[in-house]
Amino acid sequence: MRKLLVVGNGMAGARTVEEILGRGGRDLFDITMIGDEPYGNYNRIMLSHVLAGESSADDEDLILNPMSWYRENGVTLFAGDRAVRLDRFAKSVTCESDRVVDYDVLVVATGSSTFFPNMDGLREPDGRLARGVFGFRTIADTNGMLQMAQARDGVTAVVIGGGLLGLEAAYGLRTQGLAVHVVHSPGHLMNQQLDERGGSVLRAKIEALGVGVHTSARTSAVLRDEKGAVTGVSFTDGSILEADMVVVAAGIRPNAELARAGGLVVERGIVVDDQMRCEDEGSVYAVGECAQHRGETYGLVAPVWEQSVVLAEHLTGTNPEAAYQGSRSTTKLKVAGVDVAAMGVKGPELDGDEFLQFYDSRNGTYKNVVVRDGKLIGATLMGEIGKAGFLTQAFDGKVELPEDRLTLLFDLADGSTTTAADLPDEAQVCNCNGVSKGDLVACVHAGASTLGEVVAKTRAGKGCGSCKGLVADIVACAAGGALQADPAADWYVPCVPMTKAELIAAVRERDLRAVSQVFAELAVDGREDATAKMPLASLLRTVWGPDWVDERGALFINDRVHANIQRDGTFSVVPQMKGGVTTPDQLRRIADVADKYEVPLVKVTGGQRIDLLGIRKEDLPKVWGDLGMPSGYAYGKSMRTVKTCVGSDFCRFGLGDSTALGIALEERFQGLETPAKLKLAVAGCPRNCSEALCKDLGVVSVGDGRWEVYVGGAAGAHIRKGDLLATVDSADAVLQLAGRFIQFYREDAKWLERTYDWVPRIGLERLQALLIRDEEAVVAGLDERMTSAVAGYRDPWLERSEPKSPAQFTPSLPLLPLPQVPVR
Repeated sequence: MRKLLVVGNGMAGARTVEEILGRGGRDLFDITMIGDEPYGNYNRIMLSHVLAGESSADDEDLILNPMSWYRENGVTLFAGDRAVRLDRFAKSVTCESDRVVDYDVLVVATGSSTFFPNMDGLREPDGRLARGVFGFRTIADTNGMLQMAQARDGVTAVVIGGGLLGLEAAYGLRTQGLAVHVVHSPGHLMNQQLDERGGSVLRAKIEALGVGVHTSARTSAVLRDEKGAVTGVSFTDGSILEADMVVVAAGIRPNAELARAGGLVVERGIVVDDQMRCEDEGSVYAVGECAQHRGETYGLVAPVWEQSVVLAEHLTGTNPEAAYQGSRSTTKLKVAGVDVAAMGVKGPELDGDEFLQFYDSRNGTYKNVVVRDGKLIGATLMGEIGKAGFLTQAFDGKVELPEDRLTLLFDLADGSTTTAADLPDEAQVCNCNGVSKGDLVACVHAGASTLGEVVAKTRAGKGCGSCKGLVADIVACAAGGALQADPAADWYVPCVPMTKAELIAAVRERDLRAVSQVFAELAVDGREDATAKMPLASLLRTVWGPDWVDERGALFINDRVHANIQRDGTFSVVPQMKGGVTTPDQLRRIADVADKYEVPLVKVTGGQRIDLLGIRKEDLPKVWGDLGMPSGYAYGKSMRTVKTCVGSDFCRFGLGDSTALGIALEERFQGLETPAKLKLAVAGCPRNCSEALCKDLGVVSVGDGRWEVYVGGAAGAHIRKGDLLATVDSADAVLQLAGRFIQFYREDAKWLERTYDWVPRIGLERLQALLIRDEEAVVAGLDERMTSAVAGYRDPWLERSEPKSPAQFTPSLPLLPLPQVPVR
């Protein structure tokens, strides 16, 4: 059996192995893979969803091939090790760990990396990126940005690059609540895909998200302070933009160093022929973003899938005539929440070219088509891409163009509308995962009975998400109307077939107090699911309060050590200041702690508290002891802060004592476990100085002892004014109604569902029927369970016990190379 070595465990390398295995490759090859990241193969397209908080780093939609997949398919994976030397004559590859792997056939699938321009301040003297500077290509990049974004309030980010990746990074960071600026040296955004008019329409959409856009601006340096932290960027015209974080998304470069040093022909990428074979080599191949075919390199996923199929058919001998002819540039994806489809040229290039263009900047819609000699040679759709399927077929020459060219842009009442049934089986539906209409139809005919089953088996729609509607239409059409509803859509976690209400009832009935108990008794086949641990831990803490069983591994690091981890492995400590009120004694204690533990940054937060940033893990218990102040829960999925204005005691406009009510709210609901973070505010008059109208729960005094209670507000990337739940006539009534609202939210909302999504989903009318009019007789139970939860409150800083494990507060050691254990 021949030895097949694949260098690279990314989307190209793993997809190639999948295609080889699907053609009987397990009987032909002893397959080994080397991946420099310590994970299985994951979908890089999904990183933008992780950054935006729409998914997590351990989400099943992100992980394409978990570690178990390699074992089950007989593939040896050396994860977390980097290939550093290729010896073509000895037919071996040497890794960073000094491991030597022999091969008979080698596939180089090293992908590409962020292009970091030669810019002052971007790197440390040893070559490492400066603190606060990130690329956007890996899980590590994404986690680093998230940790910095969540470590403290008021972070400003500059994204260098206004292409696809840069706009996705900007959108994700804005969703996390950061102030974000995009800097782009060309004159308009996404200049590779859009013309100037399209770029202008897109700019309006991006700016509407609250993102600053700076085009025709060339960055000259990253500015840093004496401690090395980022303070901003400067431009060639001498102007400066202040920032705490810089994300570089100004293009990618093929990772061809291994190939070049090994003597392979490298130009822009590793030069390959139509069988993906490297020049003058009978046993070395390259595939994916690192490969250059007929002078072209490809940075999109669809060409990678096509290359993988050709290479697999060639290596397994299933189709000796297989040849890669190159790929036509078609793109369909979602950029910063905006649907975009682009193919071919952006505009007319010859005098005889037909050009149709439509744009509506108010609605963010832009469309154009370019026709030459009766053939579609280019099209761009943004905002409304319903014609993308037909245009793709026309671009590939599979359908004739209508005489009325206007129907290329709009569905007119002349029967020209293209439906899912009209698409040929070979039509590519999901570009991100290479799924055709035929694949979806075949999956349905093979027995998949729900849309969820089809998506799970084909991965269609698990990338950018722009094809989800079309996938659903095709699946419904293939099922002939017999498609079943997907019961898993309502499950609280994927592995337990119960809604949240059913799960809470089962947990109470069976007295399940540990995550492992829930898995053992309620999960399908008793299987554990890593993605379910944190939401289950949250649910158990909601049900049992301090009487739940805290098992190692069920909580995120923040919850395990009661502080917010940062990019460099240190932690942020935010003591409670009820209603934003403090005392000279508290301030002195904070100052003394900052001096004693050499805290590098003391920051006033937007939640009217003081943040101590840069605390070492081993110092956390001592810091809490020296502070002698309650936890502010800035790290938790919990009730965090109650922001207040001065109110009637001091303000000449004040109508109600907002400070006293804010303190009462914080004292009652402090640290309360919730599905996602919960932020409150109280305003002493409708001037709304404490921003109560855009909080999860906001209270506004309207005089004569009356208070308006608003719910479901947002002040992040999407601004949403809260809905007026009720007007009550006393502070006590506010506390009572707030308790009912929060308890219902705790028991009903999905994991990580903020109130600004949950309230519209439930509906204001139903909330009023439940919580105000008590039409379903739930109020007494909500009040009782909230009273029990409040009574069970324990402050983790003030009531410290022995560490949960020996490692809970041990110092974090520098990362050192570890012996690599193969996954077999």
